Amino acid sequence: MMQDDSNTSRRELLGALGAGLAAASLAAPAAAEDAPLTIVDFHNHYAGPSWTLTTLDRVPPGARAAWERINANLQSPAALIGSIAAAGISARVINIPTAFLEDADGKVPPGTERRINDQVAELVDKNPGKLHGLATVNAFTGDAGAAEVTRAVRELKLRGVFLECAKGDLLLGDKETRPTLAAAAALGVPVFVHPQTDPQLHKRFARVGPLGMRLARGTINSASLVSLLESGVLDENPKLQVVVTTLAFGGLMLAGGFGDGAHIRPDAPALTRRHVYIDTMGLNPAEVRAAVDVVGADHVLTGTDWPIAVEKSVPQRLRAAFAHAGLTAAEQQAIASGNVLRLIGGA
Repeated sequence: MMQDDSNTSRRELLGALGAGLAAASLAAPAAAEDAPLTIVDFHNHYAGPSWTLTTLDRVPPGARAAWERINANLQSPAALIGSIAAAGISARVINIPTAFLEDADGKVPPGTERRINDQVAELVDKNPGKLHGLATVNAFTGDAGAAEVTRAVRELKLRGVFLECAKGDLLLGDKETRPTLAAAAALGVPVFVHPQTDPQLHKRFARVGPLGMRLARGTINSASLVSLLESGVLDENPKLQVVVTTLAFGGLMLAGGFGDGAHIRPDAPALTRRHVYIDTMGLNPAEVRAAVDVVGADHVLTGTDWPIAVEKSVPQRLRAAFAHAGLTAAEQQAIASGNVLRLIGGA
């Protein structure tokens, strides 16, 4: 592709991502409160009892009790399955982050991702309809990452790819990550770009408490998203679909508020808007409204971050968010499960 064409394409992609703030003032049809919601939660973590978790090695003393409870859920298949009915949802899309298993240097033993994916596939097979699986892949390993994506999707029938957004000084979009991203695009599966703890940002922001630590993770998540937008990866892989969490709102709004962002709006052509999705982590009504303004209701997914966050009465909380956003019945169901199932090929 010629450089001018590439620049034009990137401008179109940026122009599709966020919201012209004026869109927030447009009247939307009233939500249909009586229609039942079928909910599929895209953002869930699991580890299983065979792993030795290292999460407690990195938490402050005040957070230890909370993380002991989180770890218990992470390692319990019964807790995972039981949480589906307890939350009032239909199914969860699960992943196993290597961040829960890393040593002090951020490393895991060779073959960890392959073992993770075998276990996720086995658990999904035992719980059809209730669980869907994402393949954990180290995108920063070049062709090796691409090979594991291909194996996990073709042989294990996993429905997407879970990637940490950064490693060391590298971000998604750097040349080391392109084979993995290209493989996911070619296979037609979504890429979940998950926040990562950046040691330098964590050290700087952690002193202001839990919110500062979230800000640090959101900052690196936003940086990875911007890297994907600016690196030309989306030009090279027009079928690539990425999902970010609400922690990456800073990157989305930055893309929407400066430069080419004047053209960012949810009614941009689907061809240019199709790449980026955002989940509803936090289930905050204002953030759900903002997400719809940024990328459109057809690019917002229900996601809770279980079991880091154990959300109860998810249908009721989504209803409140949808009422605030003024969504139609069709838009509500799309966010509740339709968009997720379309992305992972489960519709």
